[in-house]
Amino acid sequence: MPEIAFACGHGGDVARGAHLLRRVCPLCMLIDETQRSRSELLAKVAPAQRAALAAETRVGARYDWRCTRGHDRYEASVREVLTGPSCEKCRRNALAPGAVRDAGVPFMKPGLRTGTSQIEQRLRTLLGERIRLHHRVNAIRIARMFYGRQEVWPDIIVPQLRIAVEYDDPGRSRRAHRGLKEASDREKDEALREVGWEVIRIRAGGLESLGPTSVVCKGLTIEAVDEVVGLMRRIRGDTAVDAIAVTAEAVS
Repeated sequence: MPEIAFACGHGGDVARGAHLLRRVCPLCMLIDETQRSRSELLAKVAPAQRAALAAETRVGARYDWRCTRGHDRYEASVREVLTGPSCEKCRRNALAPGAVRDAGVPFMKPGLRTGTSQIEQRLRTLLGERIRLHHRVNAIRIARMFYGRQEVWPDIIVPQLRIAVEYDDPGRSRRAHRGLKEASDREKDEALREVGWEVIRIRAGGLESLGPTSVVCKGLTIEAVDEVVGLMRRIRGDTAVDAIAVTAEAVS
């Protein structure tokens, strides 16, 4: 069977007769879907296996990985590392009494950079015209490991209501927040609900609803933001939302 070469540059050598497929390899496809990078994987894999991983195309290939928290090395497939929780000790630590006690606590993580887009900035502006947003929190502790961390970073956090707001669109590739990334979004929402938070997702650009707290729209509009606030009222009640509502006098 001839070797396969992929458009991403991984796989066989076309000069040596490999058949070229005009698409990226399965591993690059999974990396893109989970919004990770190969360099991130290379930083975690055992040093002796970096060269092999740099050329890898299979998502089921198994390697030895270094825990980012300094625990023992562990064996796992590339797929498990991209979509799974982390090493066994990290998973046990997530269930420790102290970690469980802190679960659900919002906090400010210094130096956190999540690459806020212009549309997310506009969402924050429009939402800030309706309710008072807290600008000193950017992360929430959870009771499980999520991509190797016991915390998540929602687009907007409203700690007064224990509600997180996320903006999803398929992006230029039309693949973002679909497939494995959609599964990751659902897992993130479940992790937040486990610790008493609710998640409102704005699903734009043709993305389907993920449940009763999704706002489906073509793009970010004033009507979509008003629907978000309406969901907040339905979830937490008028009294709680009125307590943080921005008055007409404050806007003017």
